[in-house]
Amino acid sequence: MPRPEKDRIVNTPPLFNSFKPTGFVKSGLKQVIISLDEYEAIRLADNMGLDHSEAAQRMEISRSTFTRLIEKARKKVSSFIIEGTELVIEGGNVHFRDNIIRCMDCEHMFKINFNEKFDNCPSCGSSNLIDMAGGYGHGRCCSKGPGNGAGRGWHGGRG
Repeated sequence: MPRPEKDRIVNTPPLFNSFKPTGFVKSGLKQVIISLDEYEAIRLADNMGLDHSEAAQRMEISRSTFTRLIEKARKKVSSFIIEGTELVIEGGNVHFRDNIIRCMDCEHMFKINFNEKFDNCPSCGSSNLIDMAGGYGHGRCCSKGPGNGAGRGWHGGRG
């Protein structure tokens, strides 16, 4: 029996969860699903330019696991670019370090720690806010995640 997958750490939730070629209707496109941990691997290695060892350390996984993860992610991203599929980010065994809150009135986005309380947008004072991690099914579990000295809760799936 294979060992269960270890939870991977993602810094913050993605700002967008779906990408498609312009000029095409989503319903007519094949979907390629990239998991949240694959997204984080792309962000760390290709966007931030970290080597595999440092990126693996940030995600709290082994270097060899990170290498396998980034290879899978790059294959999916290349399929999106070359074949014109819809790229969807969802699922995976992850916990977020921090969260992003988006104000639906002024579009201001602000990063918070999961243990911080918030009721209103710091920019306009609106209470019409979207919890970006909540869109991926996360929230309370991540406040108890790595570095916070408590157990872990929800593990992946669709938000």
